[in-house]
Amino acid sequence: MTTDSSHDLKIFSKPLGEGAAVLMGFPGSGLVGTIALQYLVDQLEFELAGTMTSRYFPPLAMMNKGVINDPVRLYMKNDITAIVADIPIHPMICYEISNGILDWLEPYKPKEVLTIAGIVTNEPEKRVFGVATTTEALQRIQDHTIVLPIGSISGIASSILIGCKIRGIPAYGLLGETVNAPDPRSSAATIEVLNKMYNLGLDVKPLLEQAEEIEQSFHKLSEEVQQSADTTPKKDLPMYG
Repeated sequence: MTTDSSHDLKIFSKPLGEGAAVLMGFPGSGLVGTIALQYLVDQLEFELAGTMTSRYFPPLAMMNKGVINDPVRLYMKNDITAIVADIPIHPMICYEISNGILDWLEPYKPKEVLTIAGIVTNEPEKRVFGVATTTEALQRIQDHTIVLPIGSISGIASSILIGCKIRGIPAYGLLGETVNAPDPRSSAATIEVLNKMYNLGLDVKPLLEQAEEIEQSFHKLSEEVQQSADTTPKKDLPMYG
């Protein structure tokens, strides 16, 4: 196991193979990256290879069937490493966390880094937009995504992409079109791009079925809220006096 404690970020992991592709998914709009990569590592049976902790991380732990999950986990299979996070990274610490991760990655000479995030448009298409750190790198994704002509990226994804650009590591950002709610359908769209880039052959049908369940739950909740609003007397609402 290798350990790196730079930038108050501690990484405990098996060594990466040189020239690996590193995929990252942190919580953000629609949880697109987290859902996509957790689905990927589960379905393709990646090995849990490490974890990372930091005094900057929020005091939050997710559970699965009664067992605590590490908040940020590293998975490996063949020449792909996936970093999957359950916790959001506050904007004030994005620089420290991204640089800590890249300081650890750089000696392994990764082939490329790819981050997955969401972009809120409230459109139904679930398109996947793409960005890259250089014009040369852009050629790898331009046939699989809609290249963003102009705009901005925020959060940990932007810090990772900027850090890679400075260090000369080819890096890409996949931005799944989403609403600001858990969105497996958008995650499925980003996985389809990963299928083309890495020849994964990953079936997204179970994820789309999960999307239908979530959408039905939100629809039912919306109806219940609307019914409650319709049956509440206006006189009981202070804003109506």
